[in-house]
Amino acid sequence: MKTLRQRHRHLLVAAILLVAGVVRLPLERGLSDELLDAGLLQPSVELETRQQVGQSLWAVALGGLRTLVATVLNLRADTFFQAQQWTELADAFDTMTDLAPRTRYYWDIGSWHMAYNASAYYQNRDDLPTLRRRAEWRDWVKRGTRFLEEGVRNNPDDWRLWANLAYFYSDPLKLVDDARAEEAYRRSWETGNALPFIERAMVYAMARQPERRDEALERIRAMSDDPRAQVPAMLALRYALEYRADPGRDPLELALEVFGSEERAYRILGNHYLDLNGRFPNDGVAEAVAVLENRLAIDEEKSIFRERERLQAMPIHPFDDSR
Repeated sequence: MKTLRQRHRHLLVAAILLVAGVVRLPLERGLSDELLDAGLLQPSVELETRQQVGQSLWAVALGGLRTLVATVLNLRADTFFQAQQWTELADAFDTMTDLAPRTRYYWDIGSWHMAYNASAYYQNRDDLPTLRRRAEWRDWVKRGTRFLEEGVRNNPDDWRLWANLAYFYSDPLKLVDDARAEEAYRRSWETGNALPFIERAMVYAMARQPERRDEALERIRAMSDDPRAQVPAMLALRYALEYRADPGRDPLELALEVFGSEERAYRILGNHYLDLNGRFPNDGVAEAVAVLENRLAIDEEKSIFRERERLQAMPIHPFDDSR
């Protein structure tokens, strides 16, 4: 039989523990938040994720081996890929990224499977009605893009994930959004870790937007002394934007200023003019190509204009019925 004093002592201890727990909880939460922000602690796993991995794998994950569980699920996802079970594959990658949100590979390969492999599967399903194929293609492209958008939210300092997302937005065979592509390339570049081609890709995305072409030209001029910016695509773009800024200029004179020789100007501007997928501005390009073909005595059968006509007769987009 406990005495009254013992009961009071137990109540006092319980009260102290309760108060200590209340005081400690926000401190631990604050520490957990700091560890999460630093990438040293994984976020708690949602109930839905626990159900998806199953009891045995969840027990392993609970023991702190989430990366191991994600690896096992990745092997399972490959089986889904081989069997072309796209919904199961997408669900597997959702779970993998819940378990290991800092692992770039899962975001990268998962988004590619959805936006490219699954969408291509339905694009090529000739046994399905066109409307169904188009709808499935679009849904999978969107799902893969949304998945990668979630990836950059979880890894905002990963320049590669930002660059991959920008590529999704830029791909003429997908759902183009040049403004978002520019922003994603910018975020990639601003991490300070991106390779030089990312800055050029950002300028290309700017130039594809008519309202952004003046700023794109300013950026190109600022980069003109950098040898890494002297690639053919940048030079051709500079020509087109310079001509746009001053359409009264002599196209041959401008071409020689930018490229240095007639032969080089014809080769680079000719390829630029034929790049229909690039969706770049072509101000003054046709005029320069016409003058250069005349000066270089290009045979009519080998004319850039004849080749462009052939390319224009071919659809660019998998569901583009306009040509």
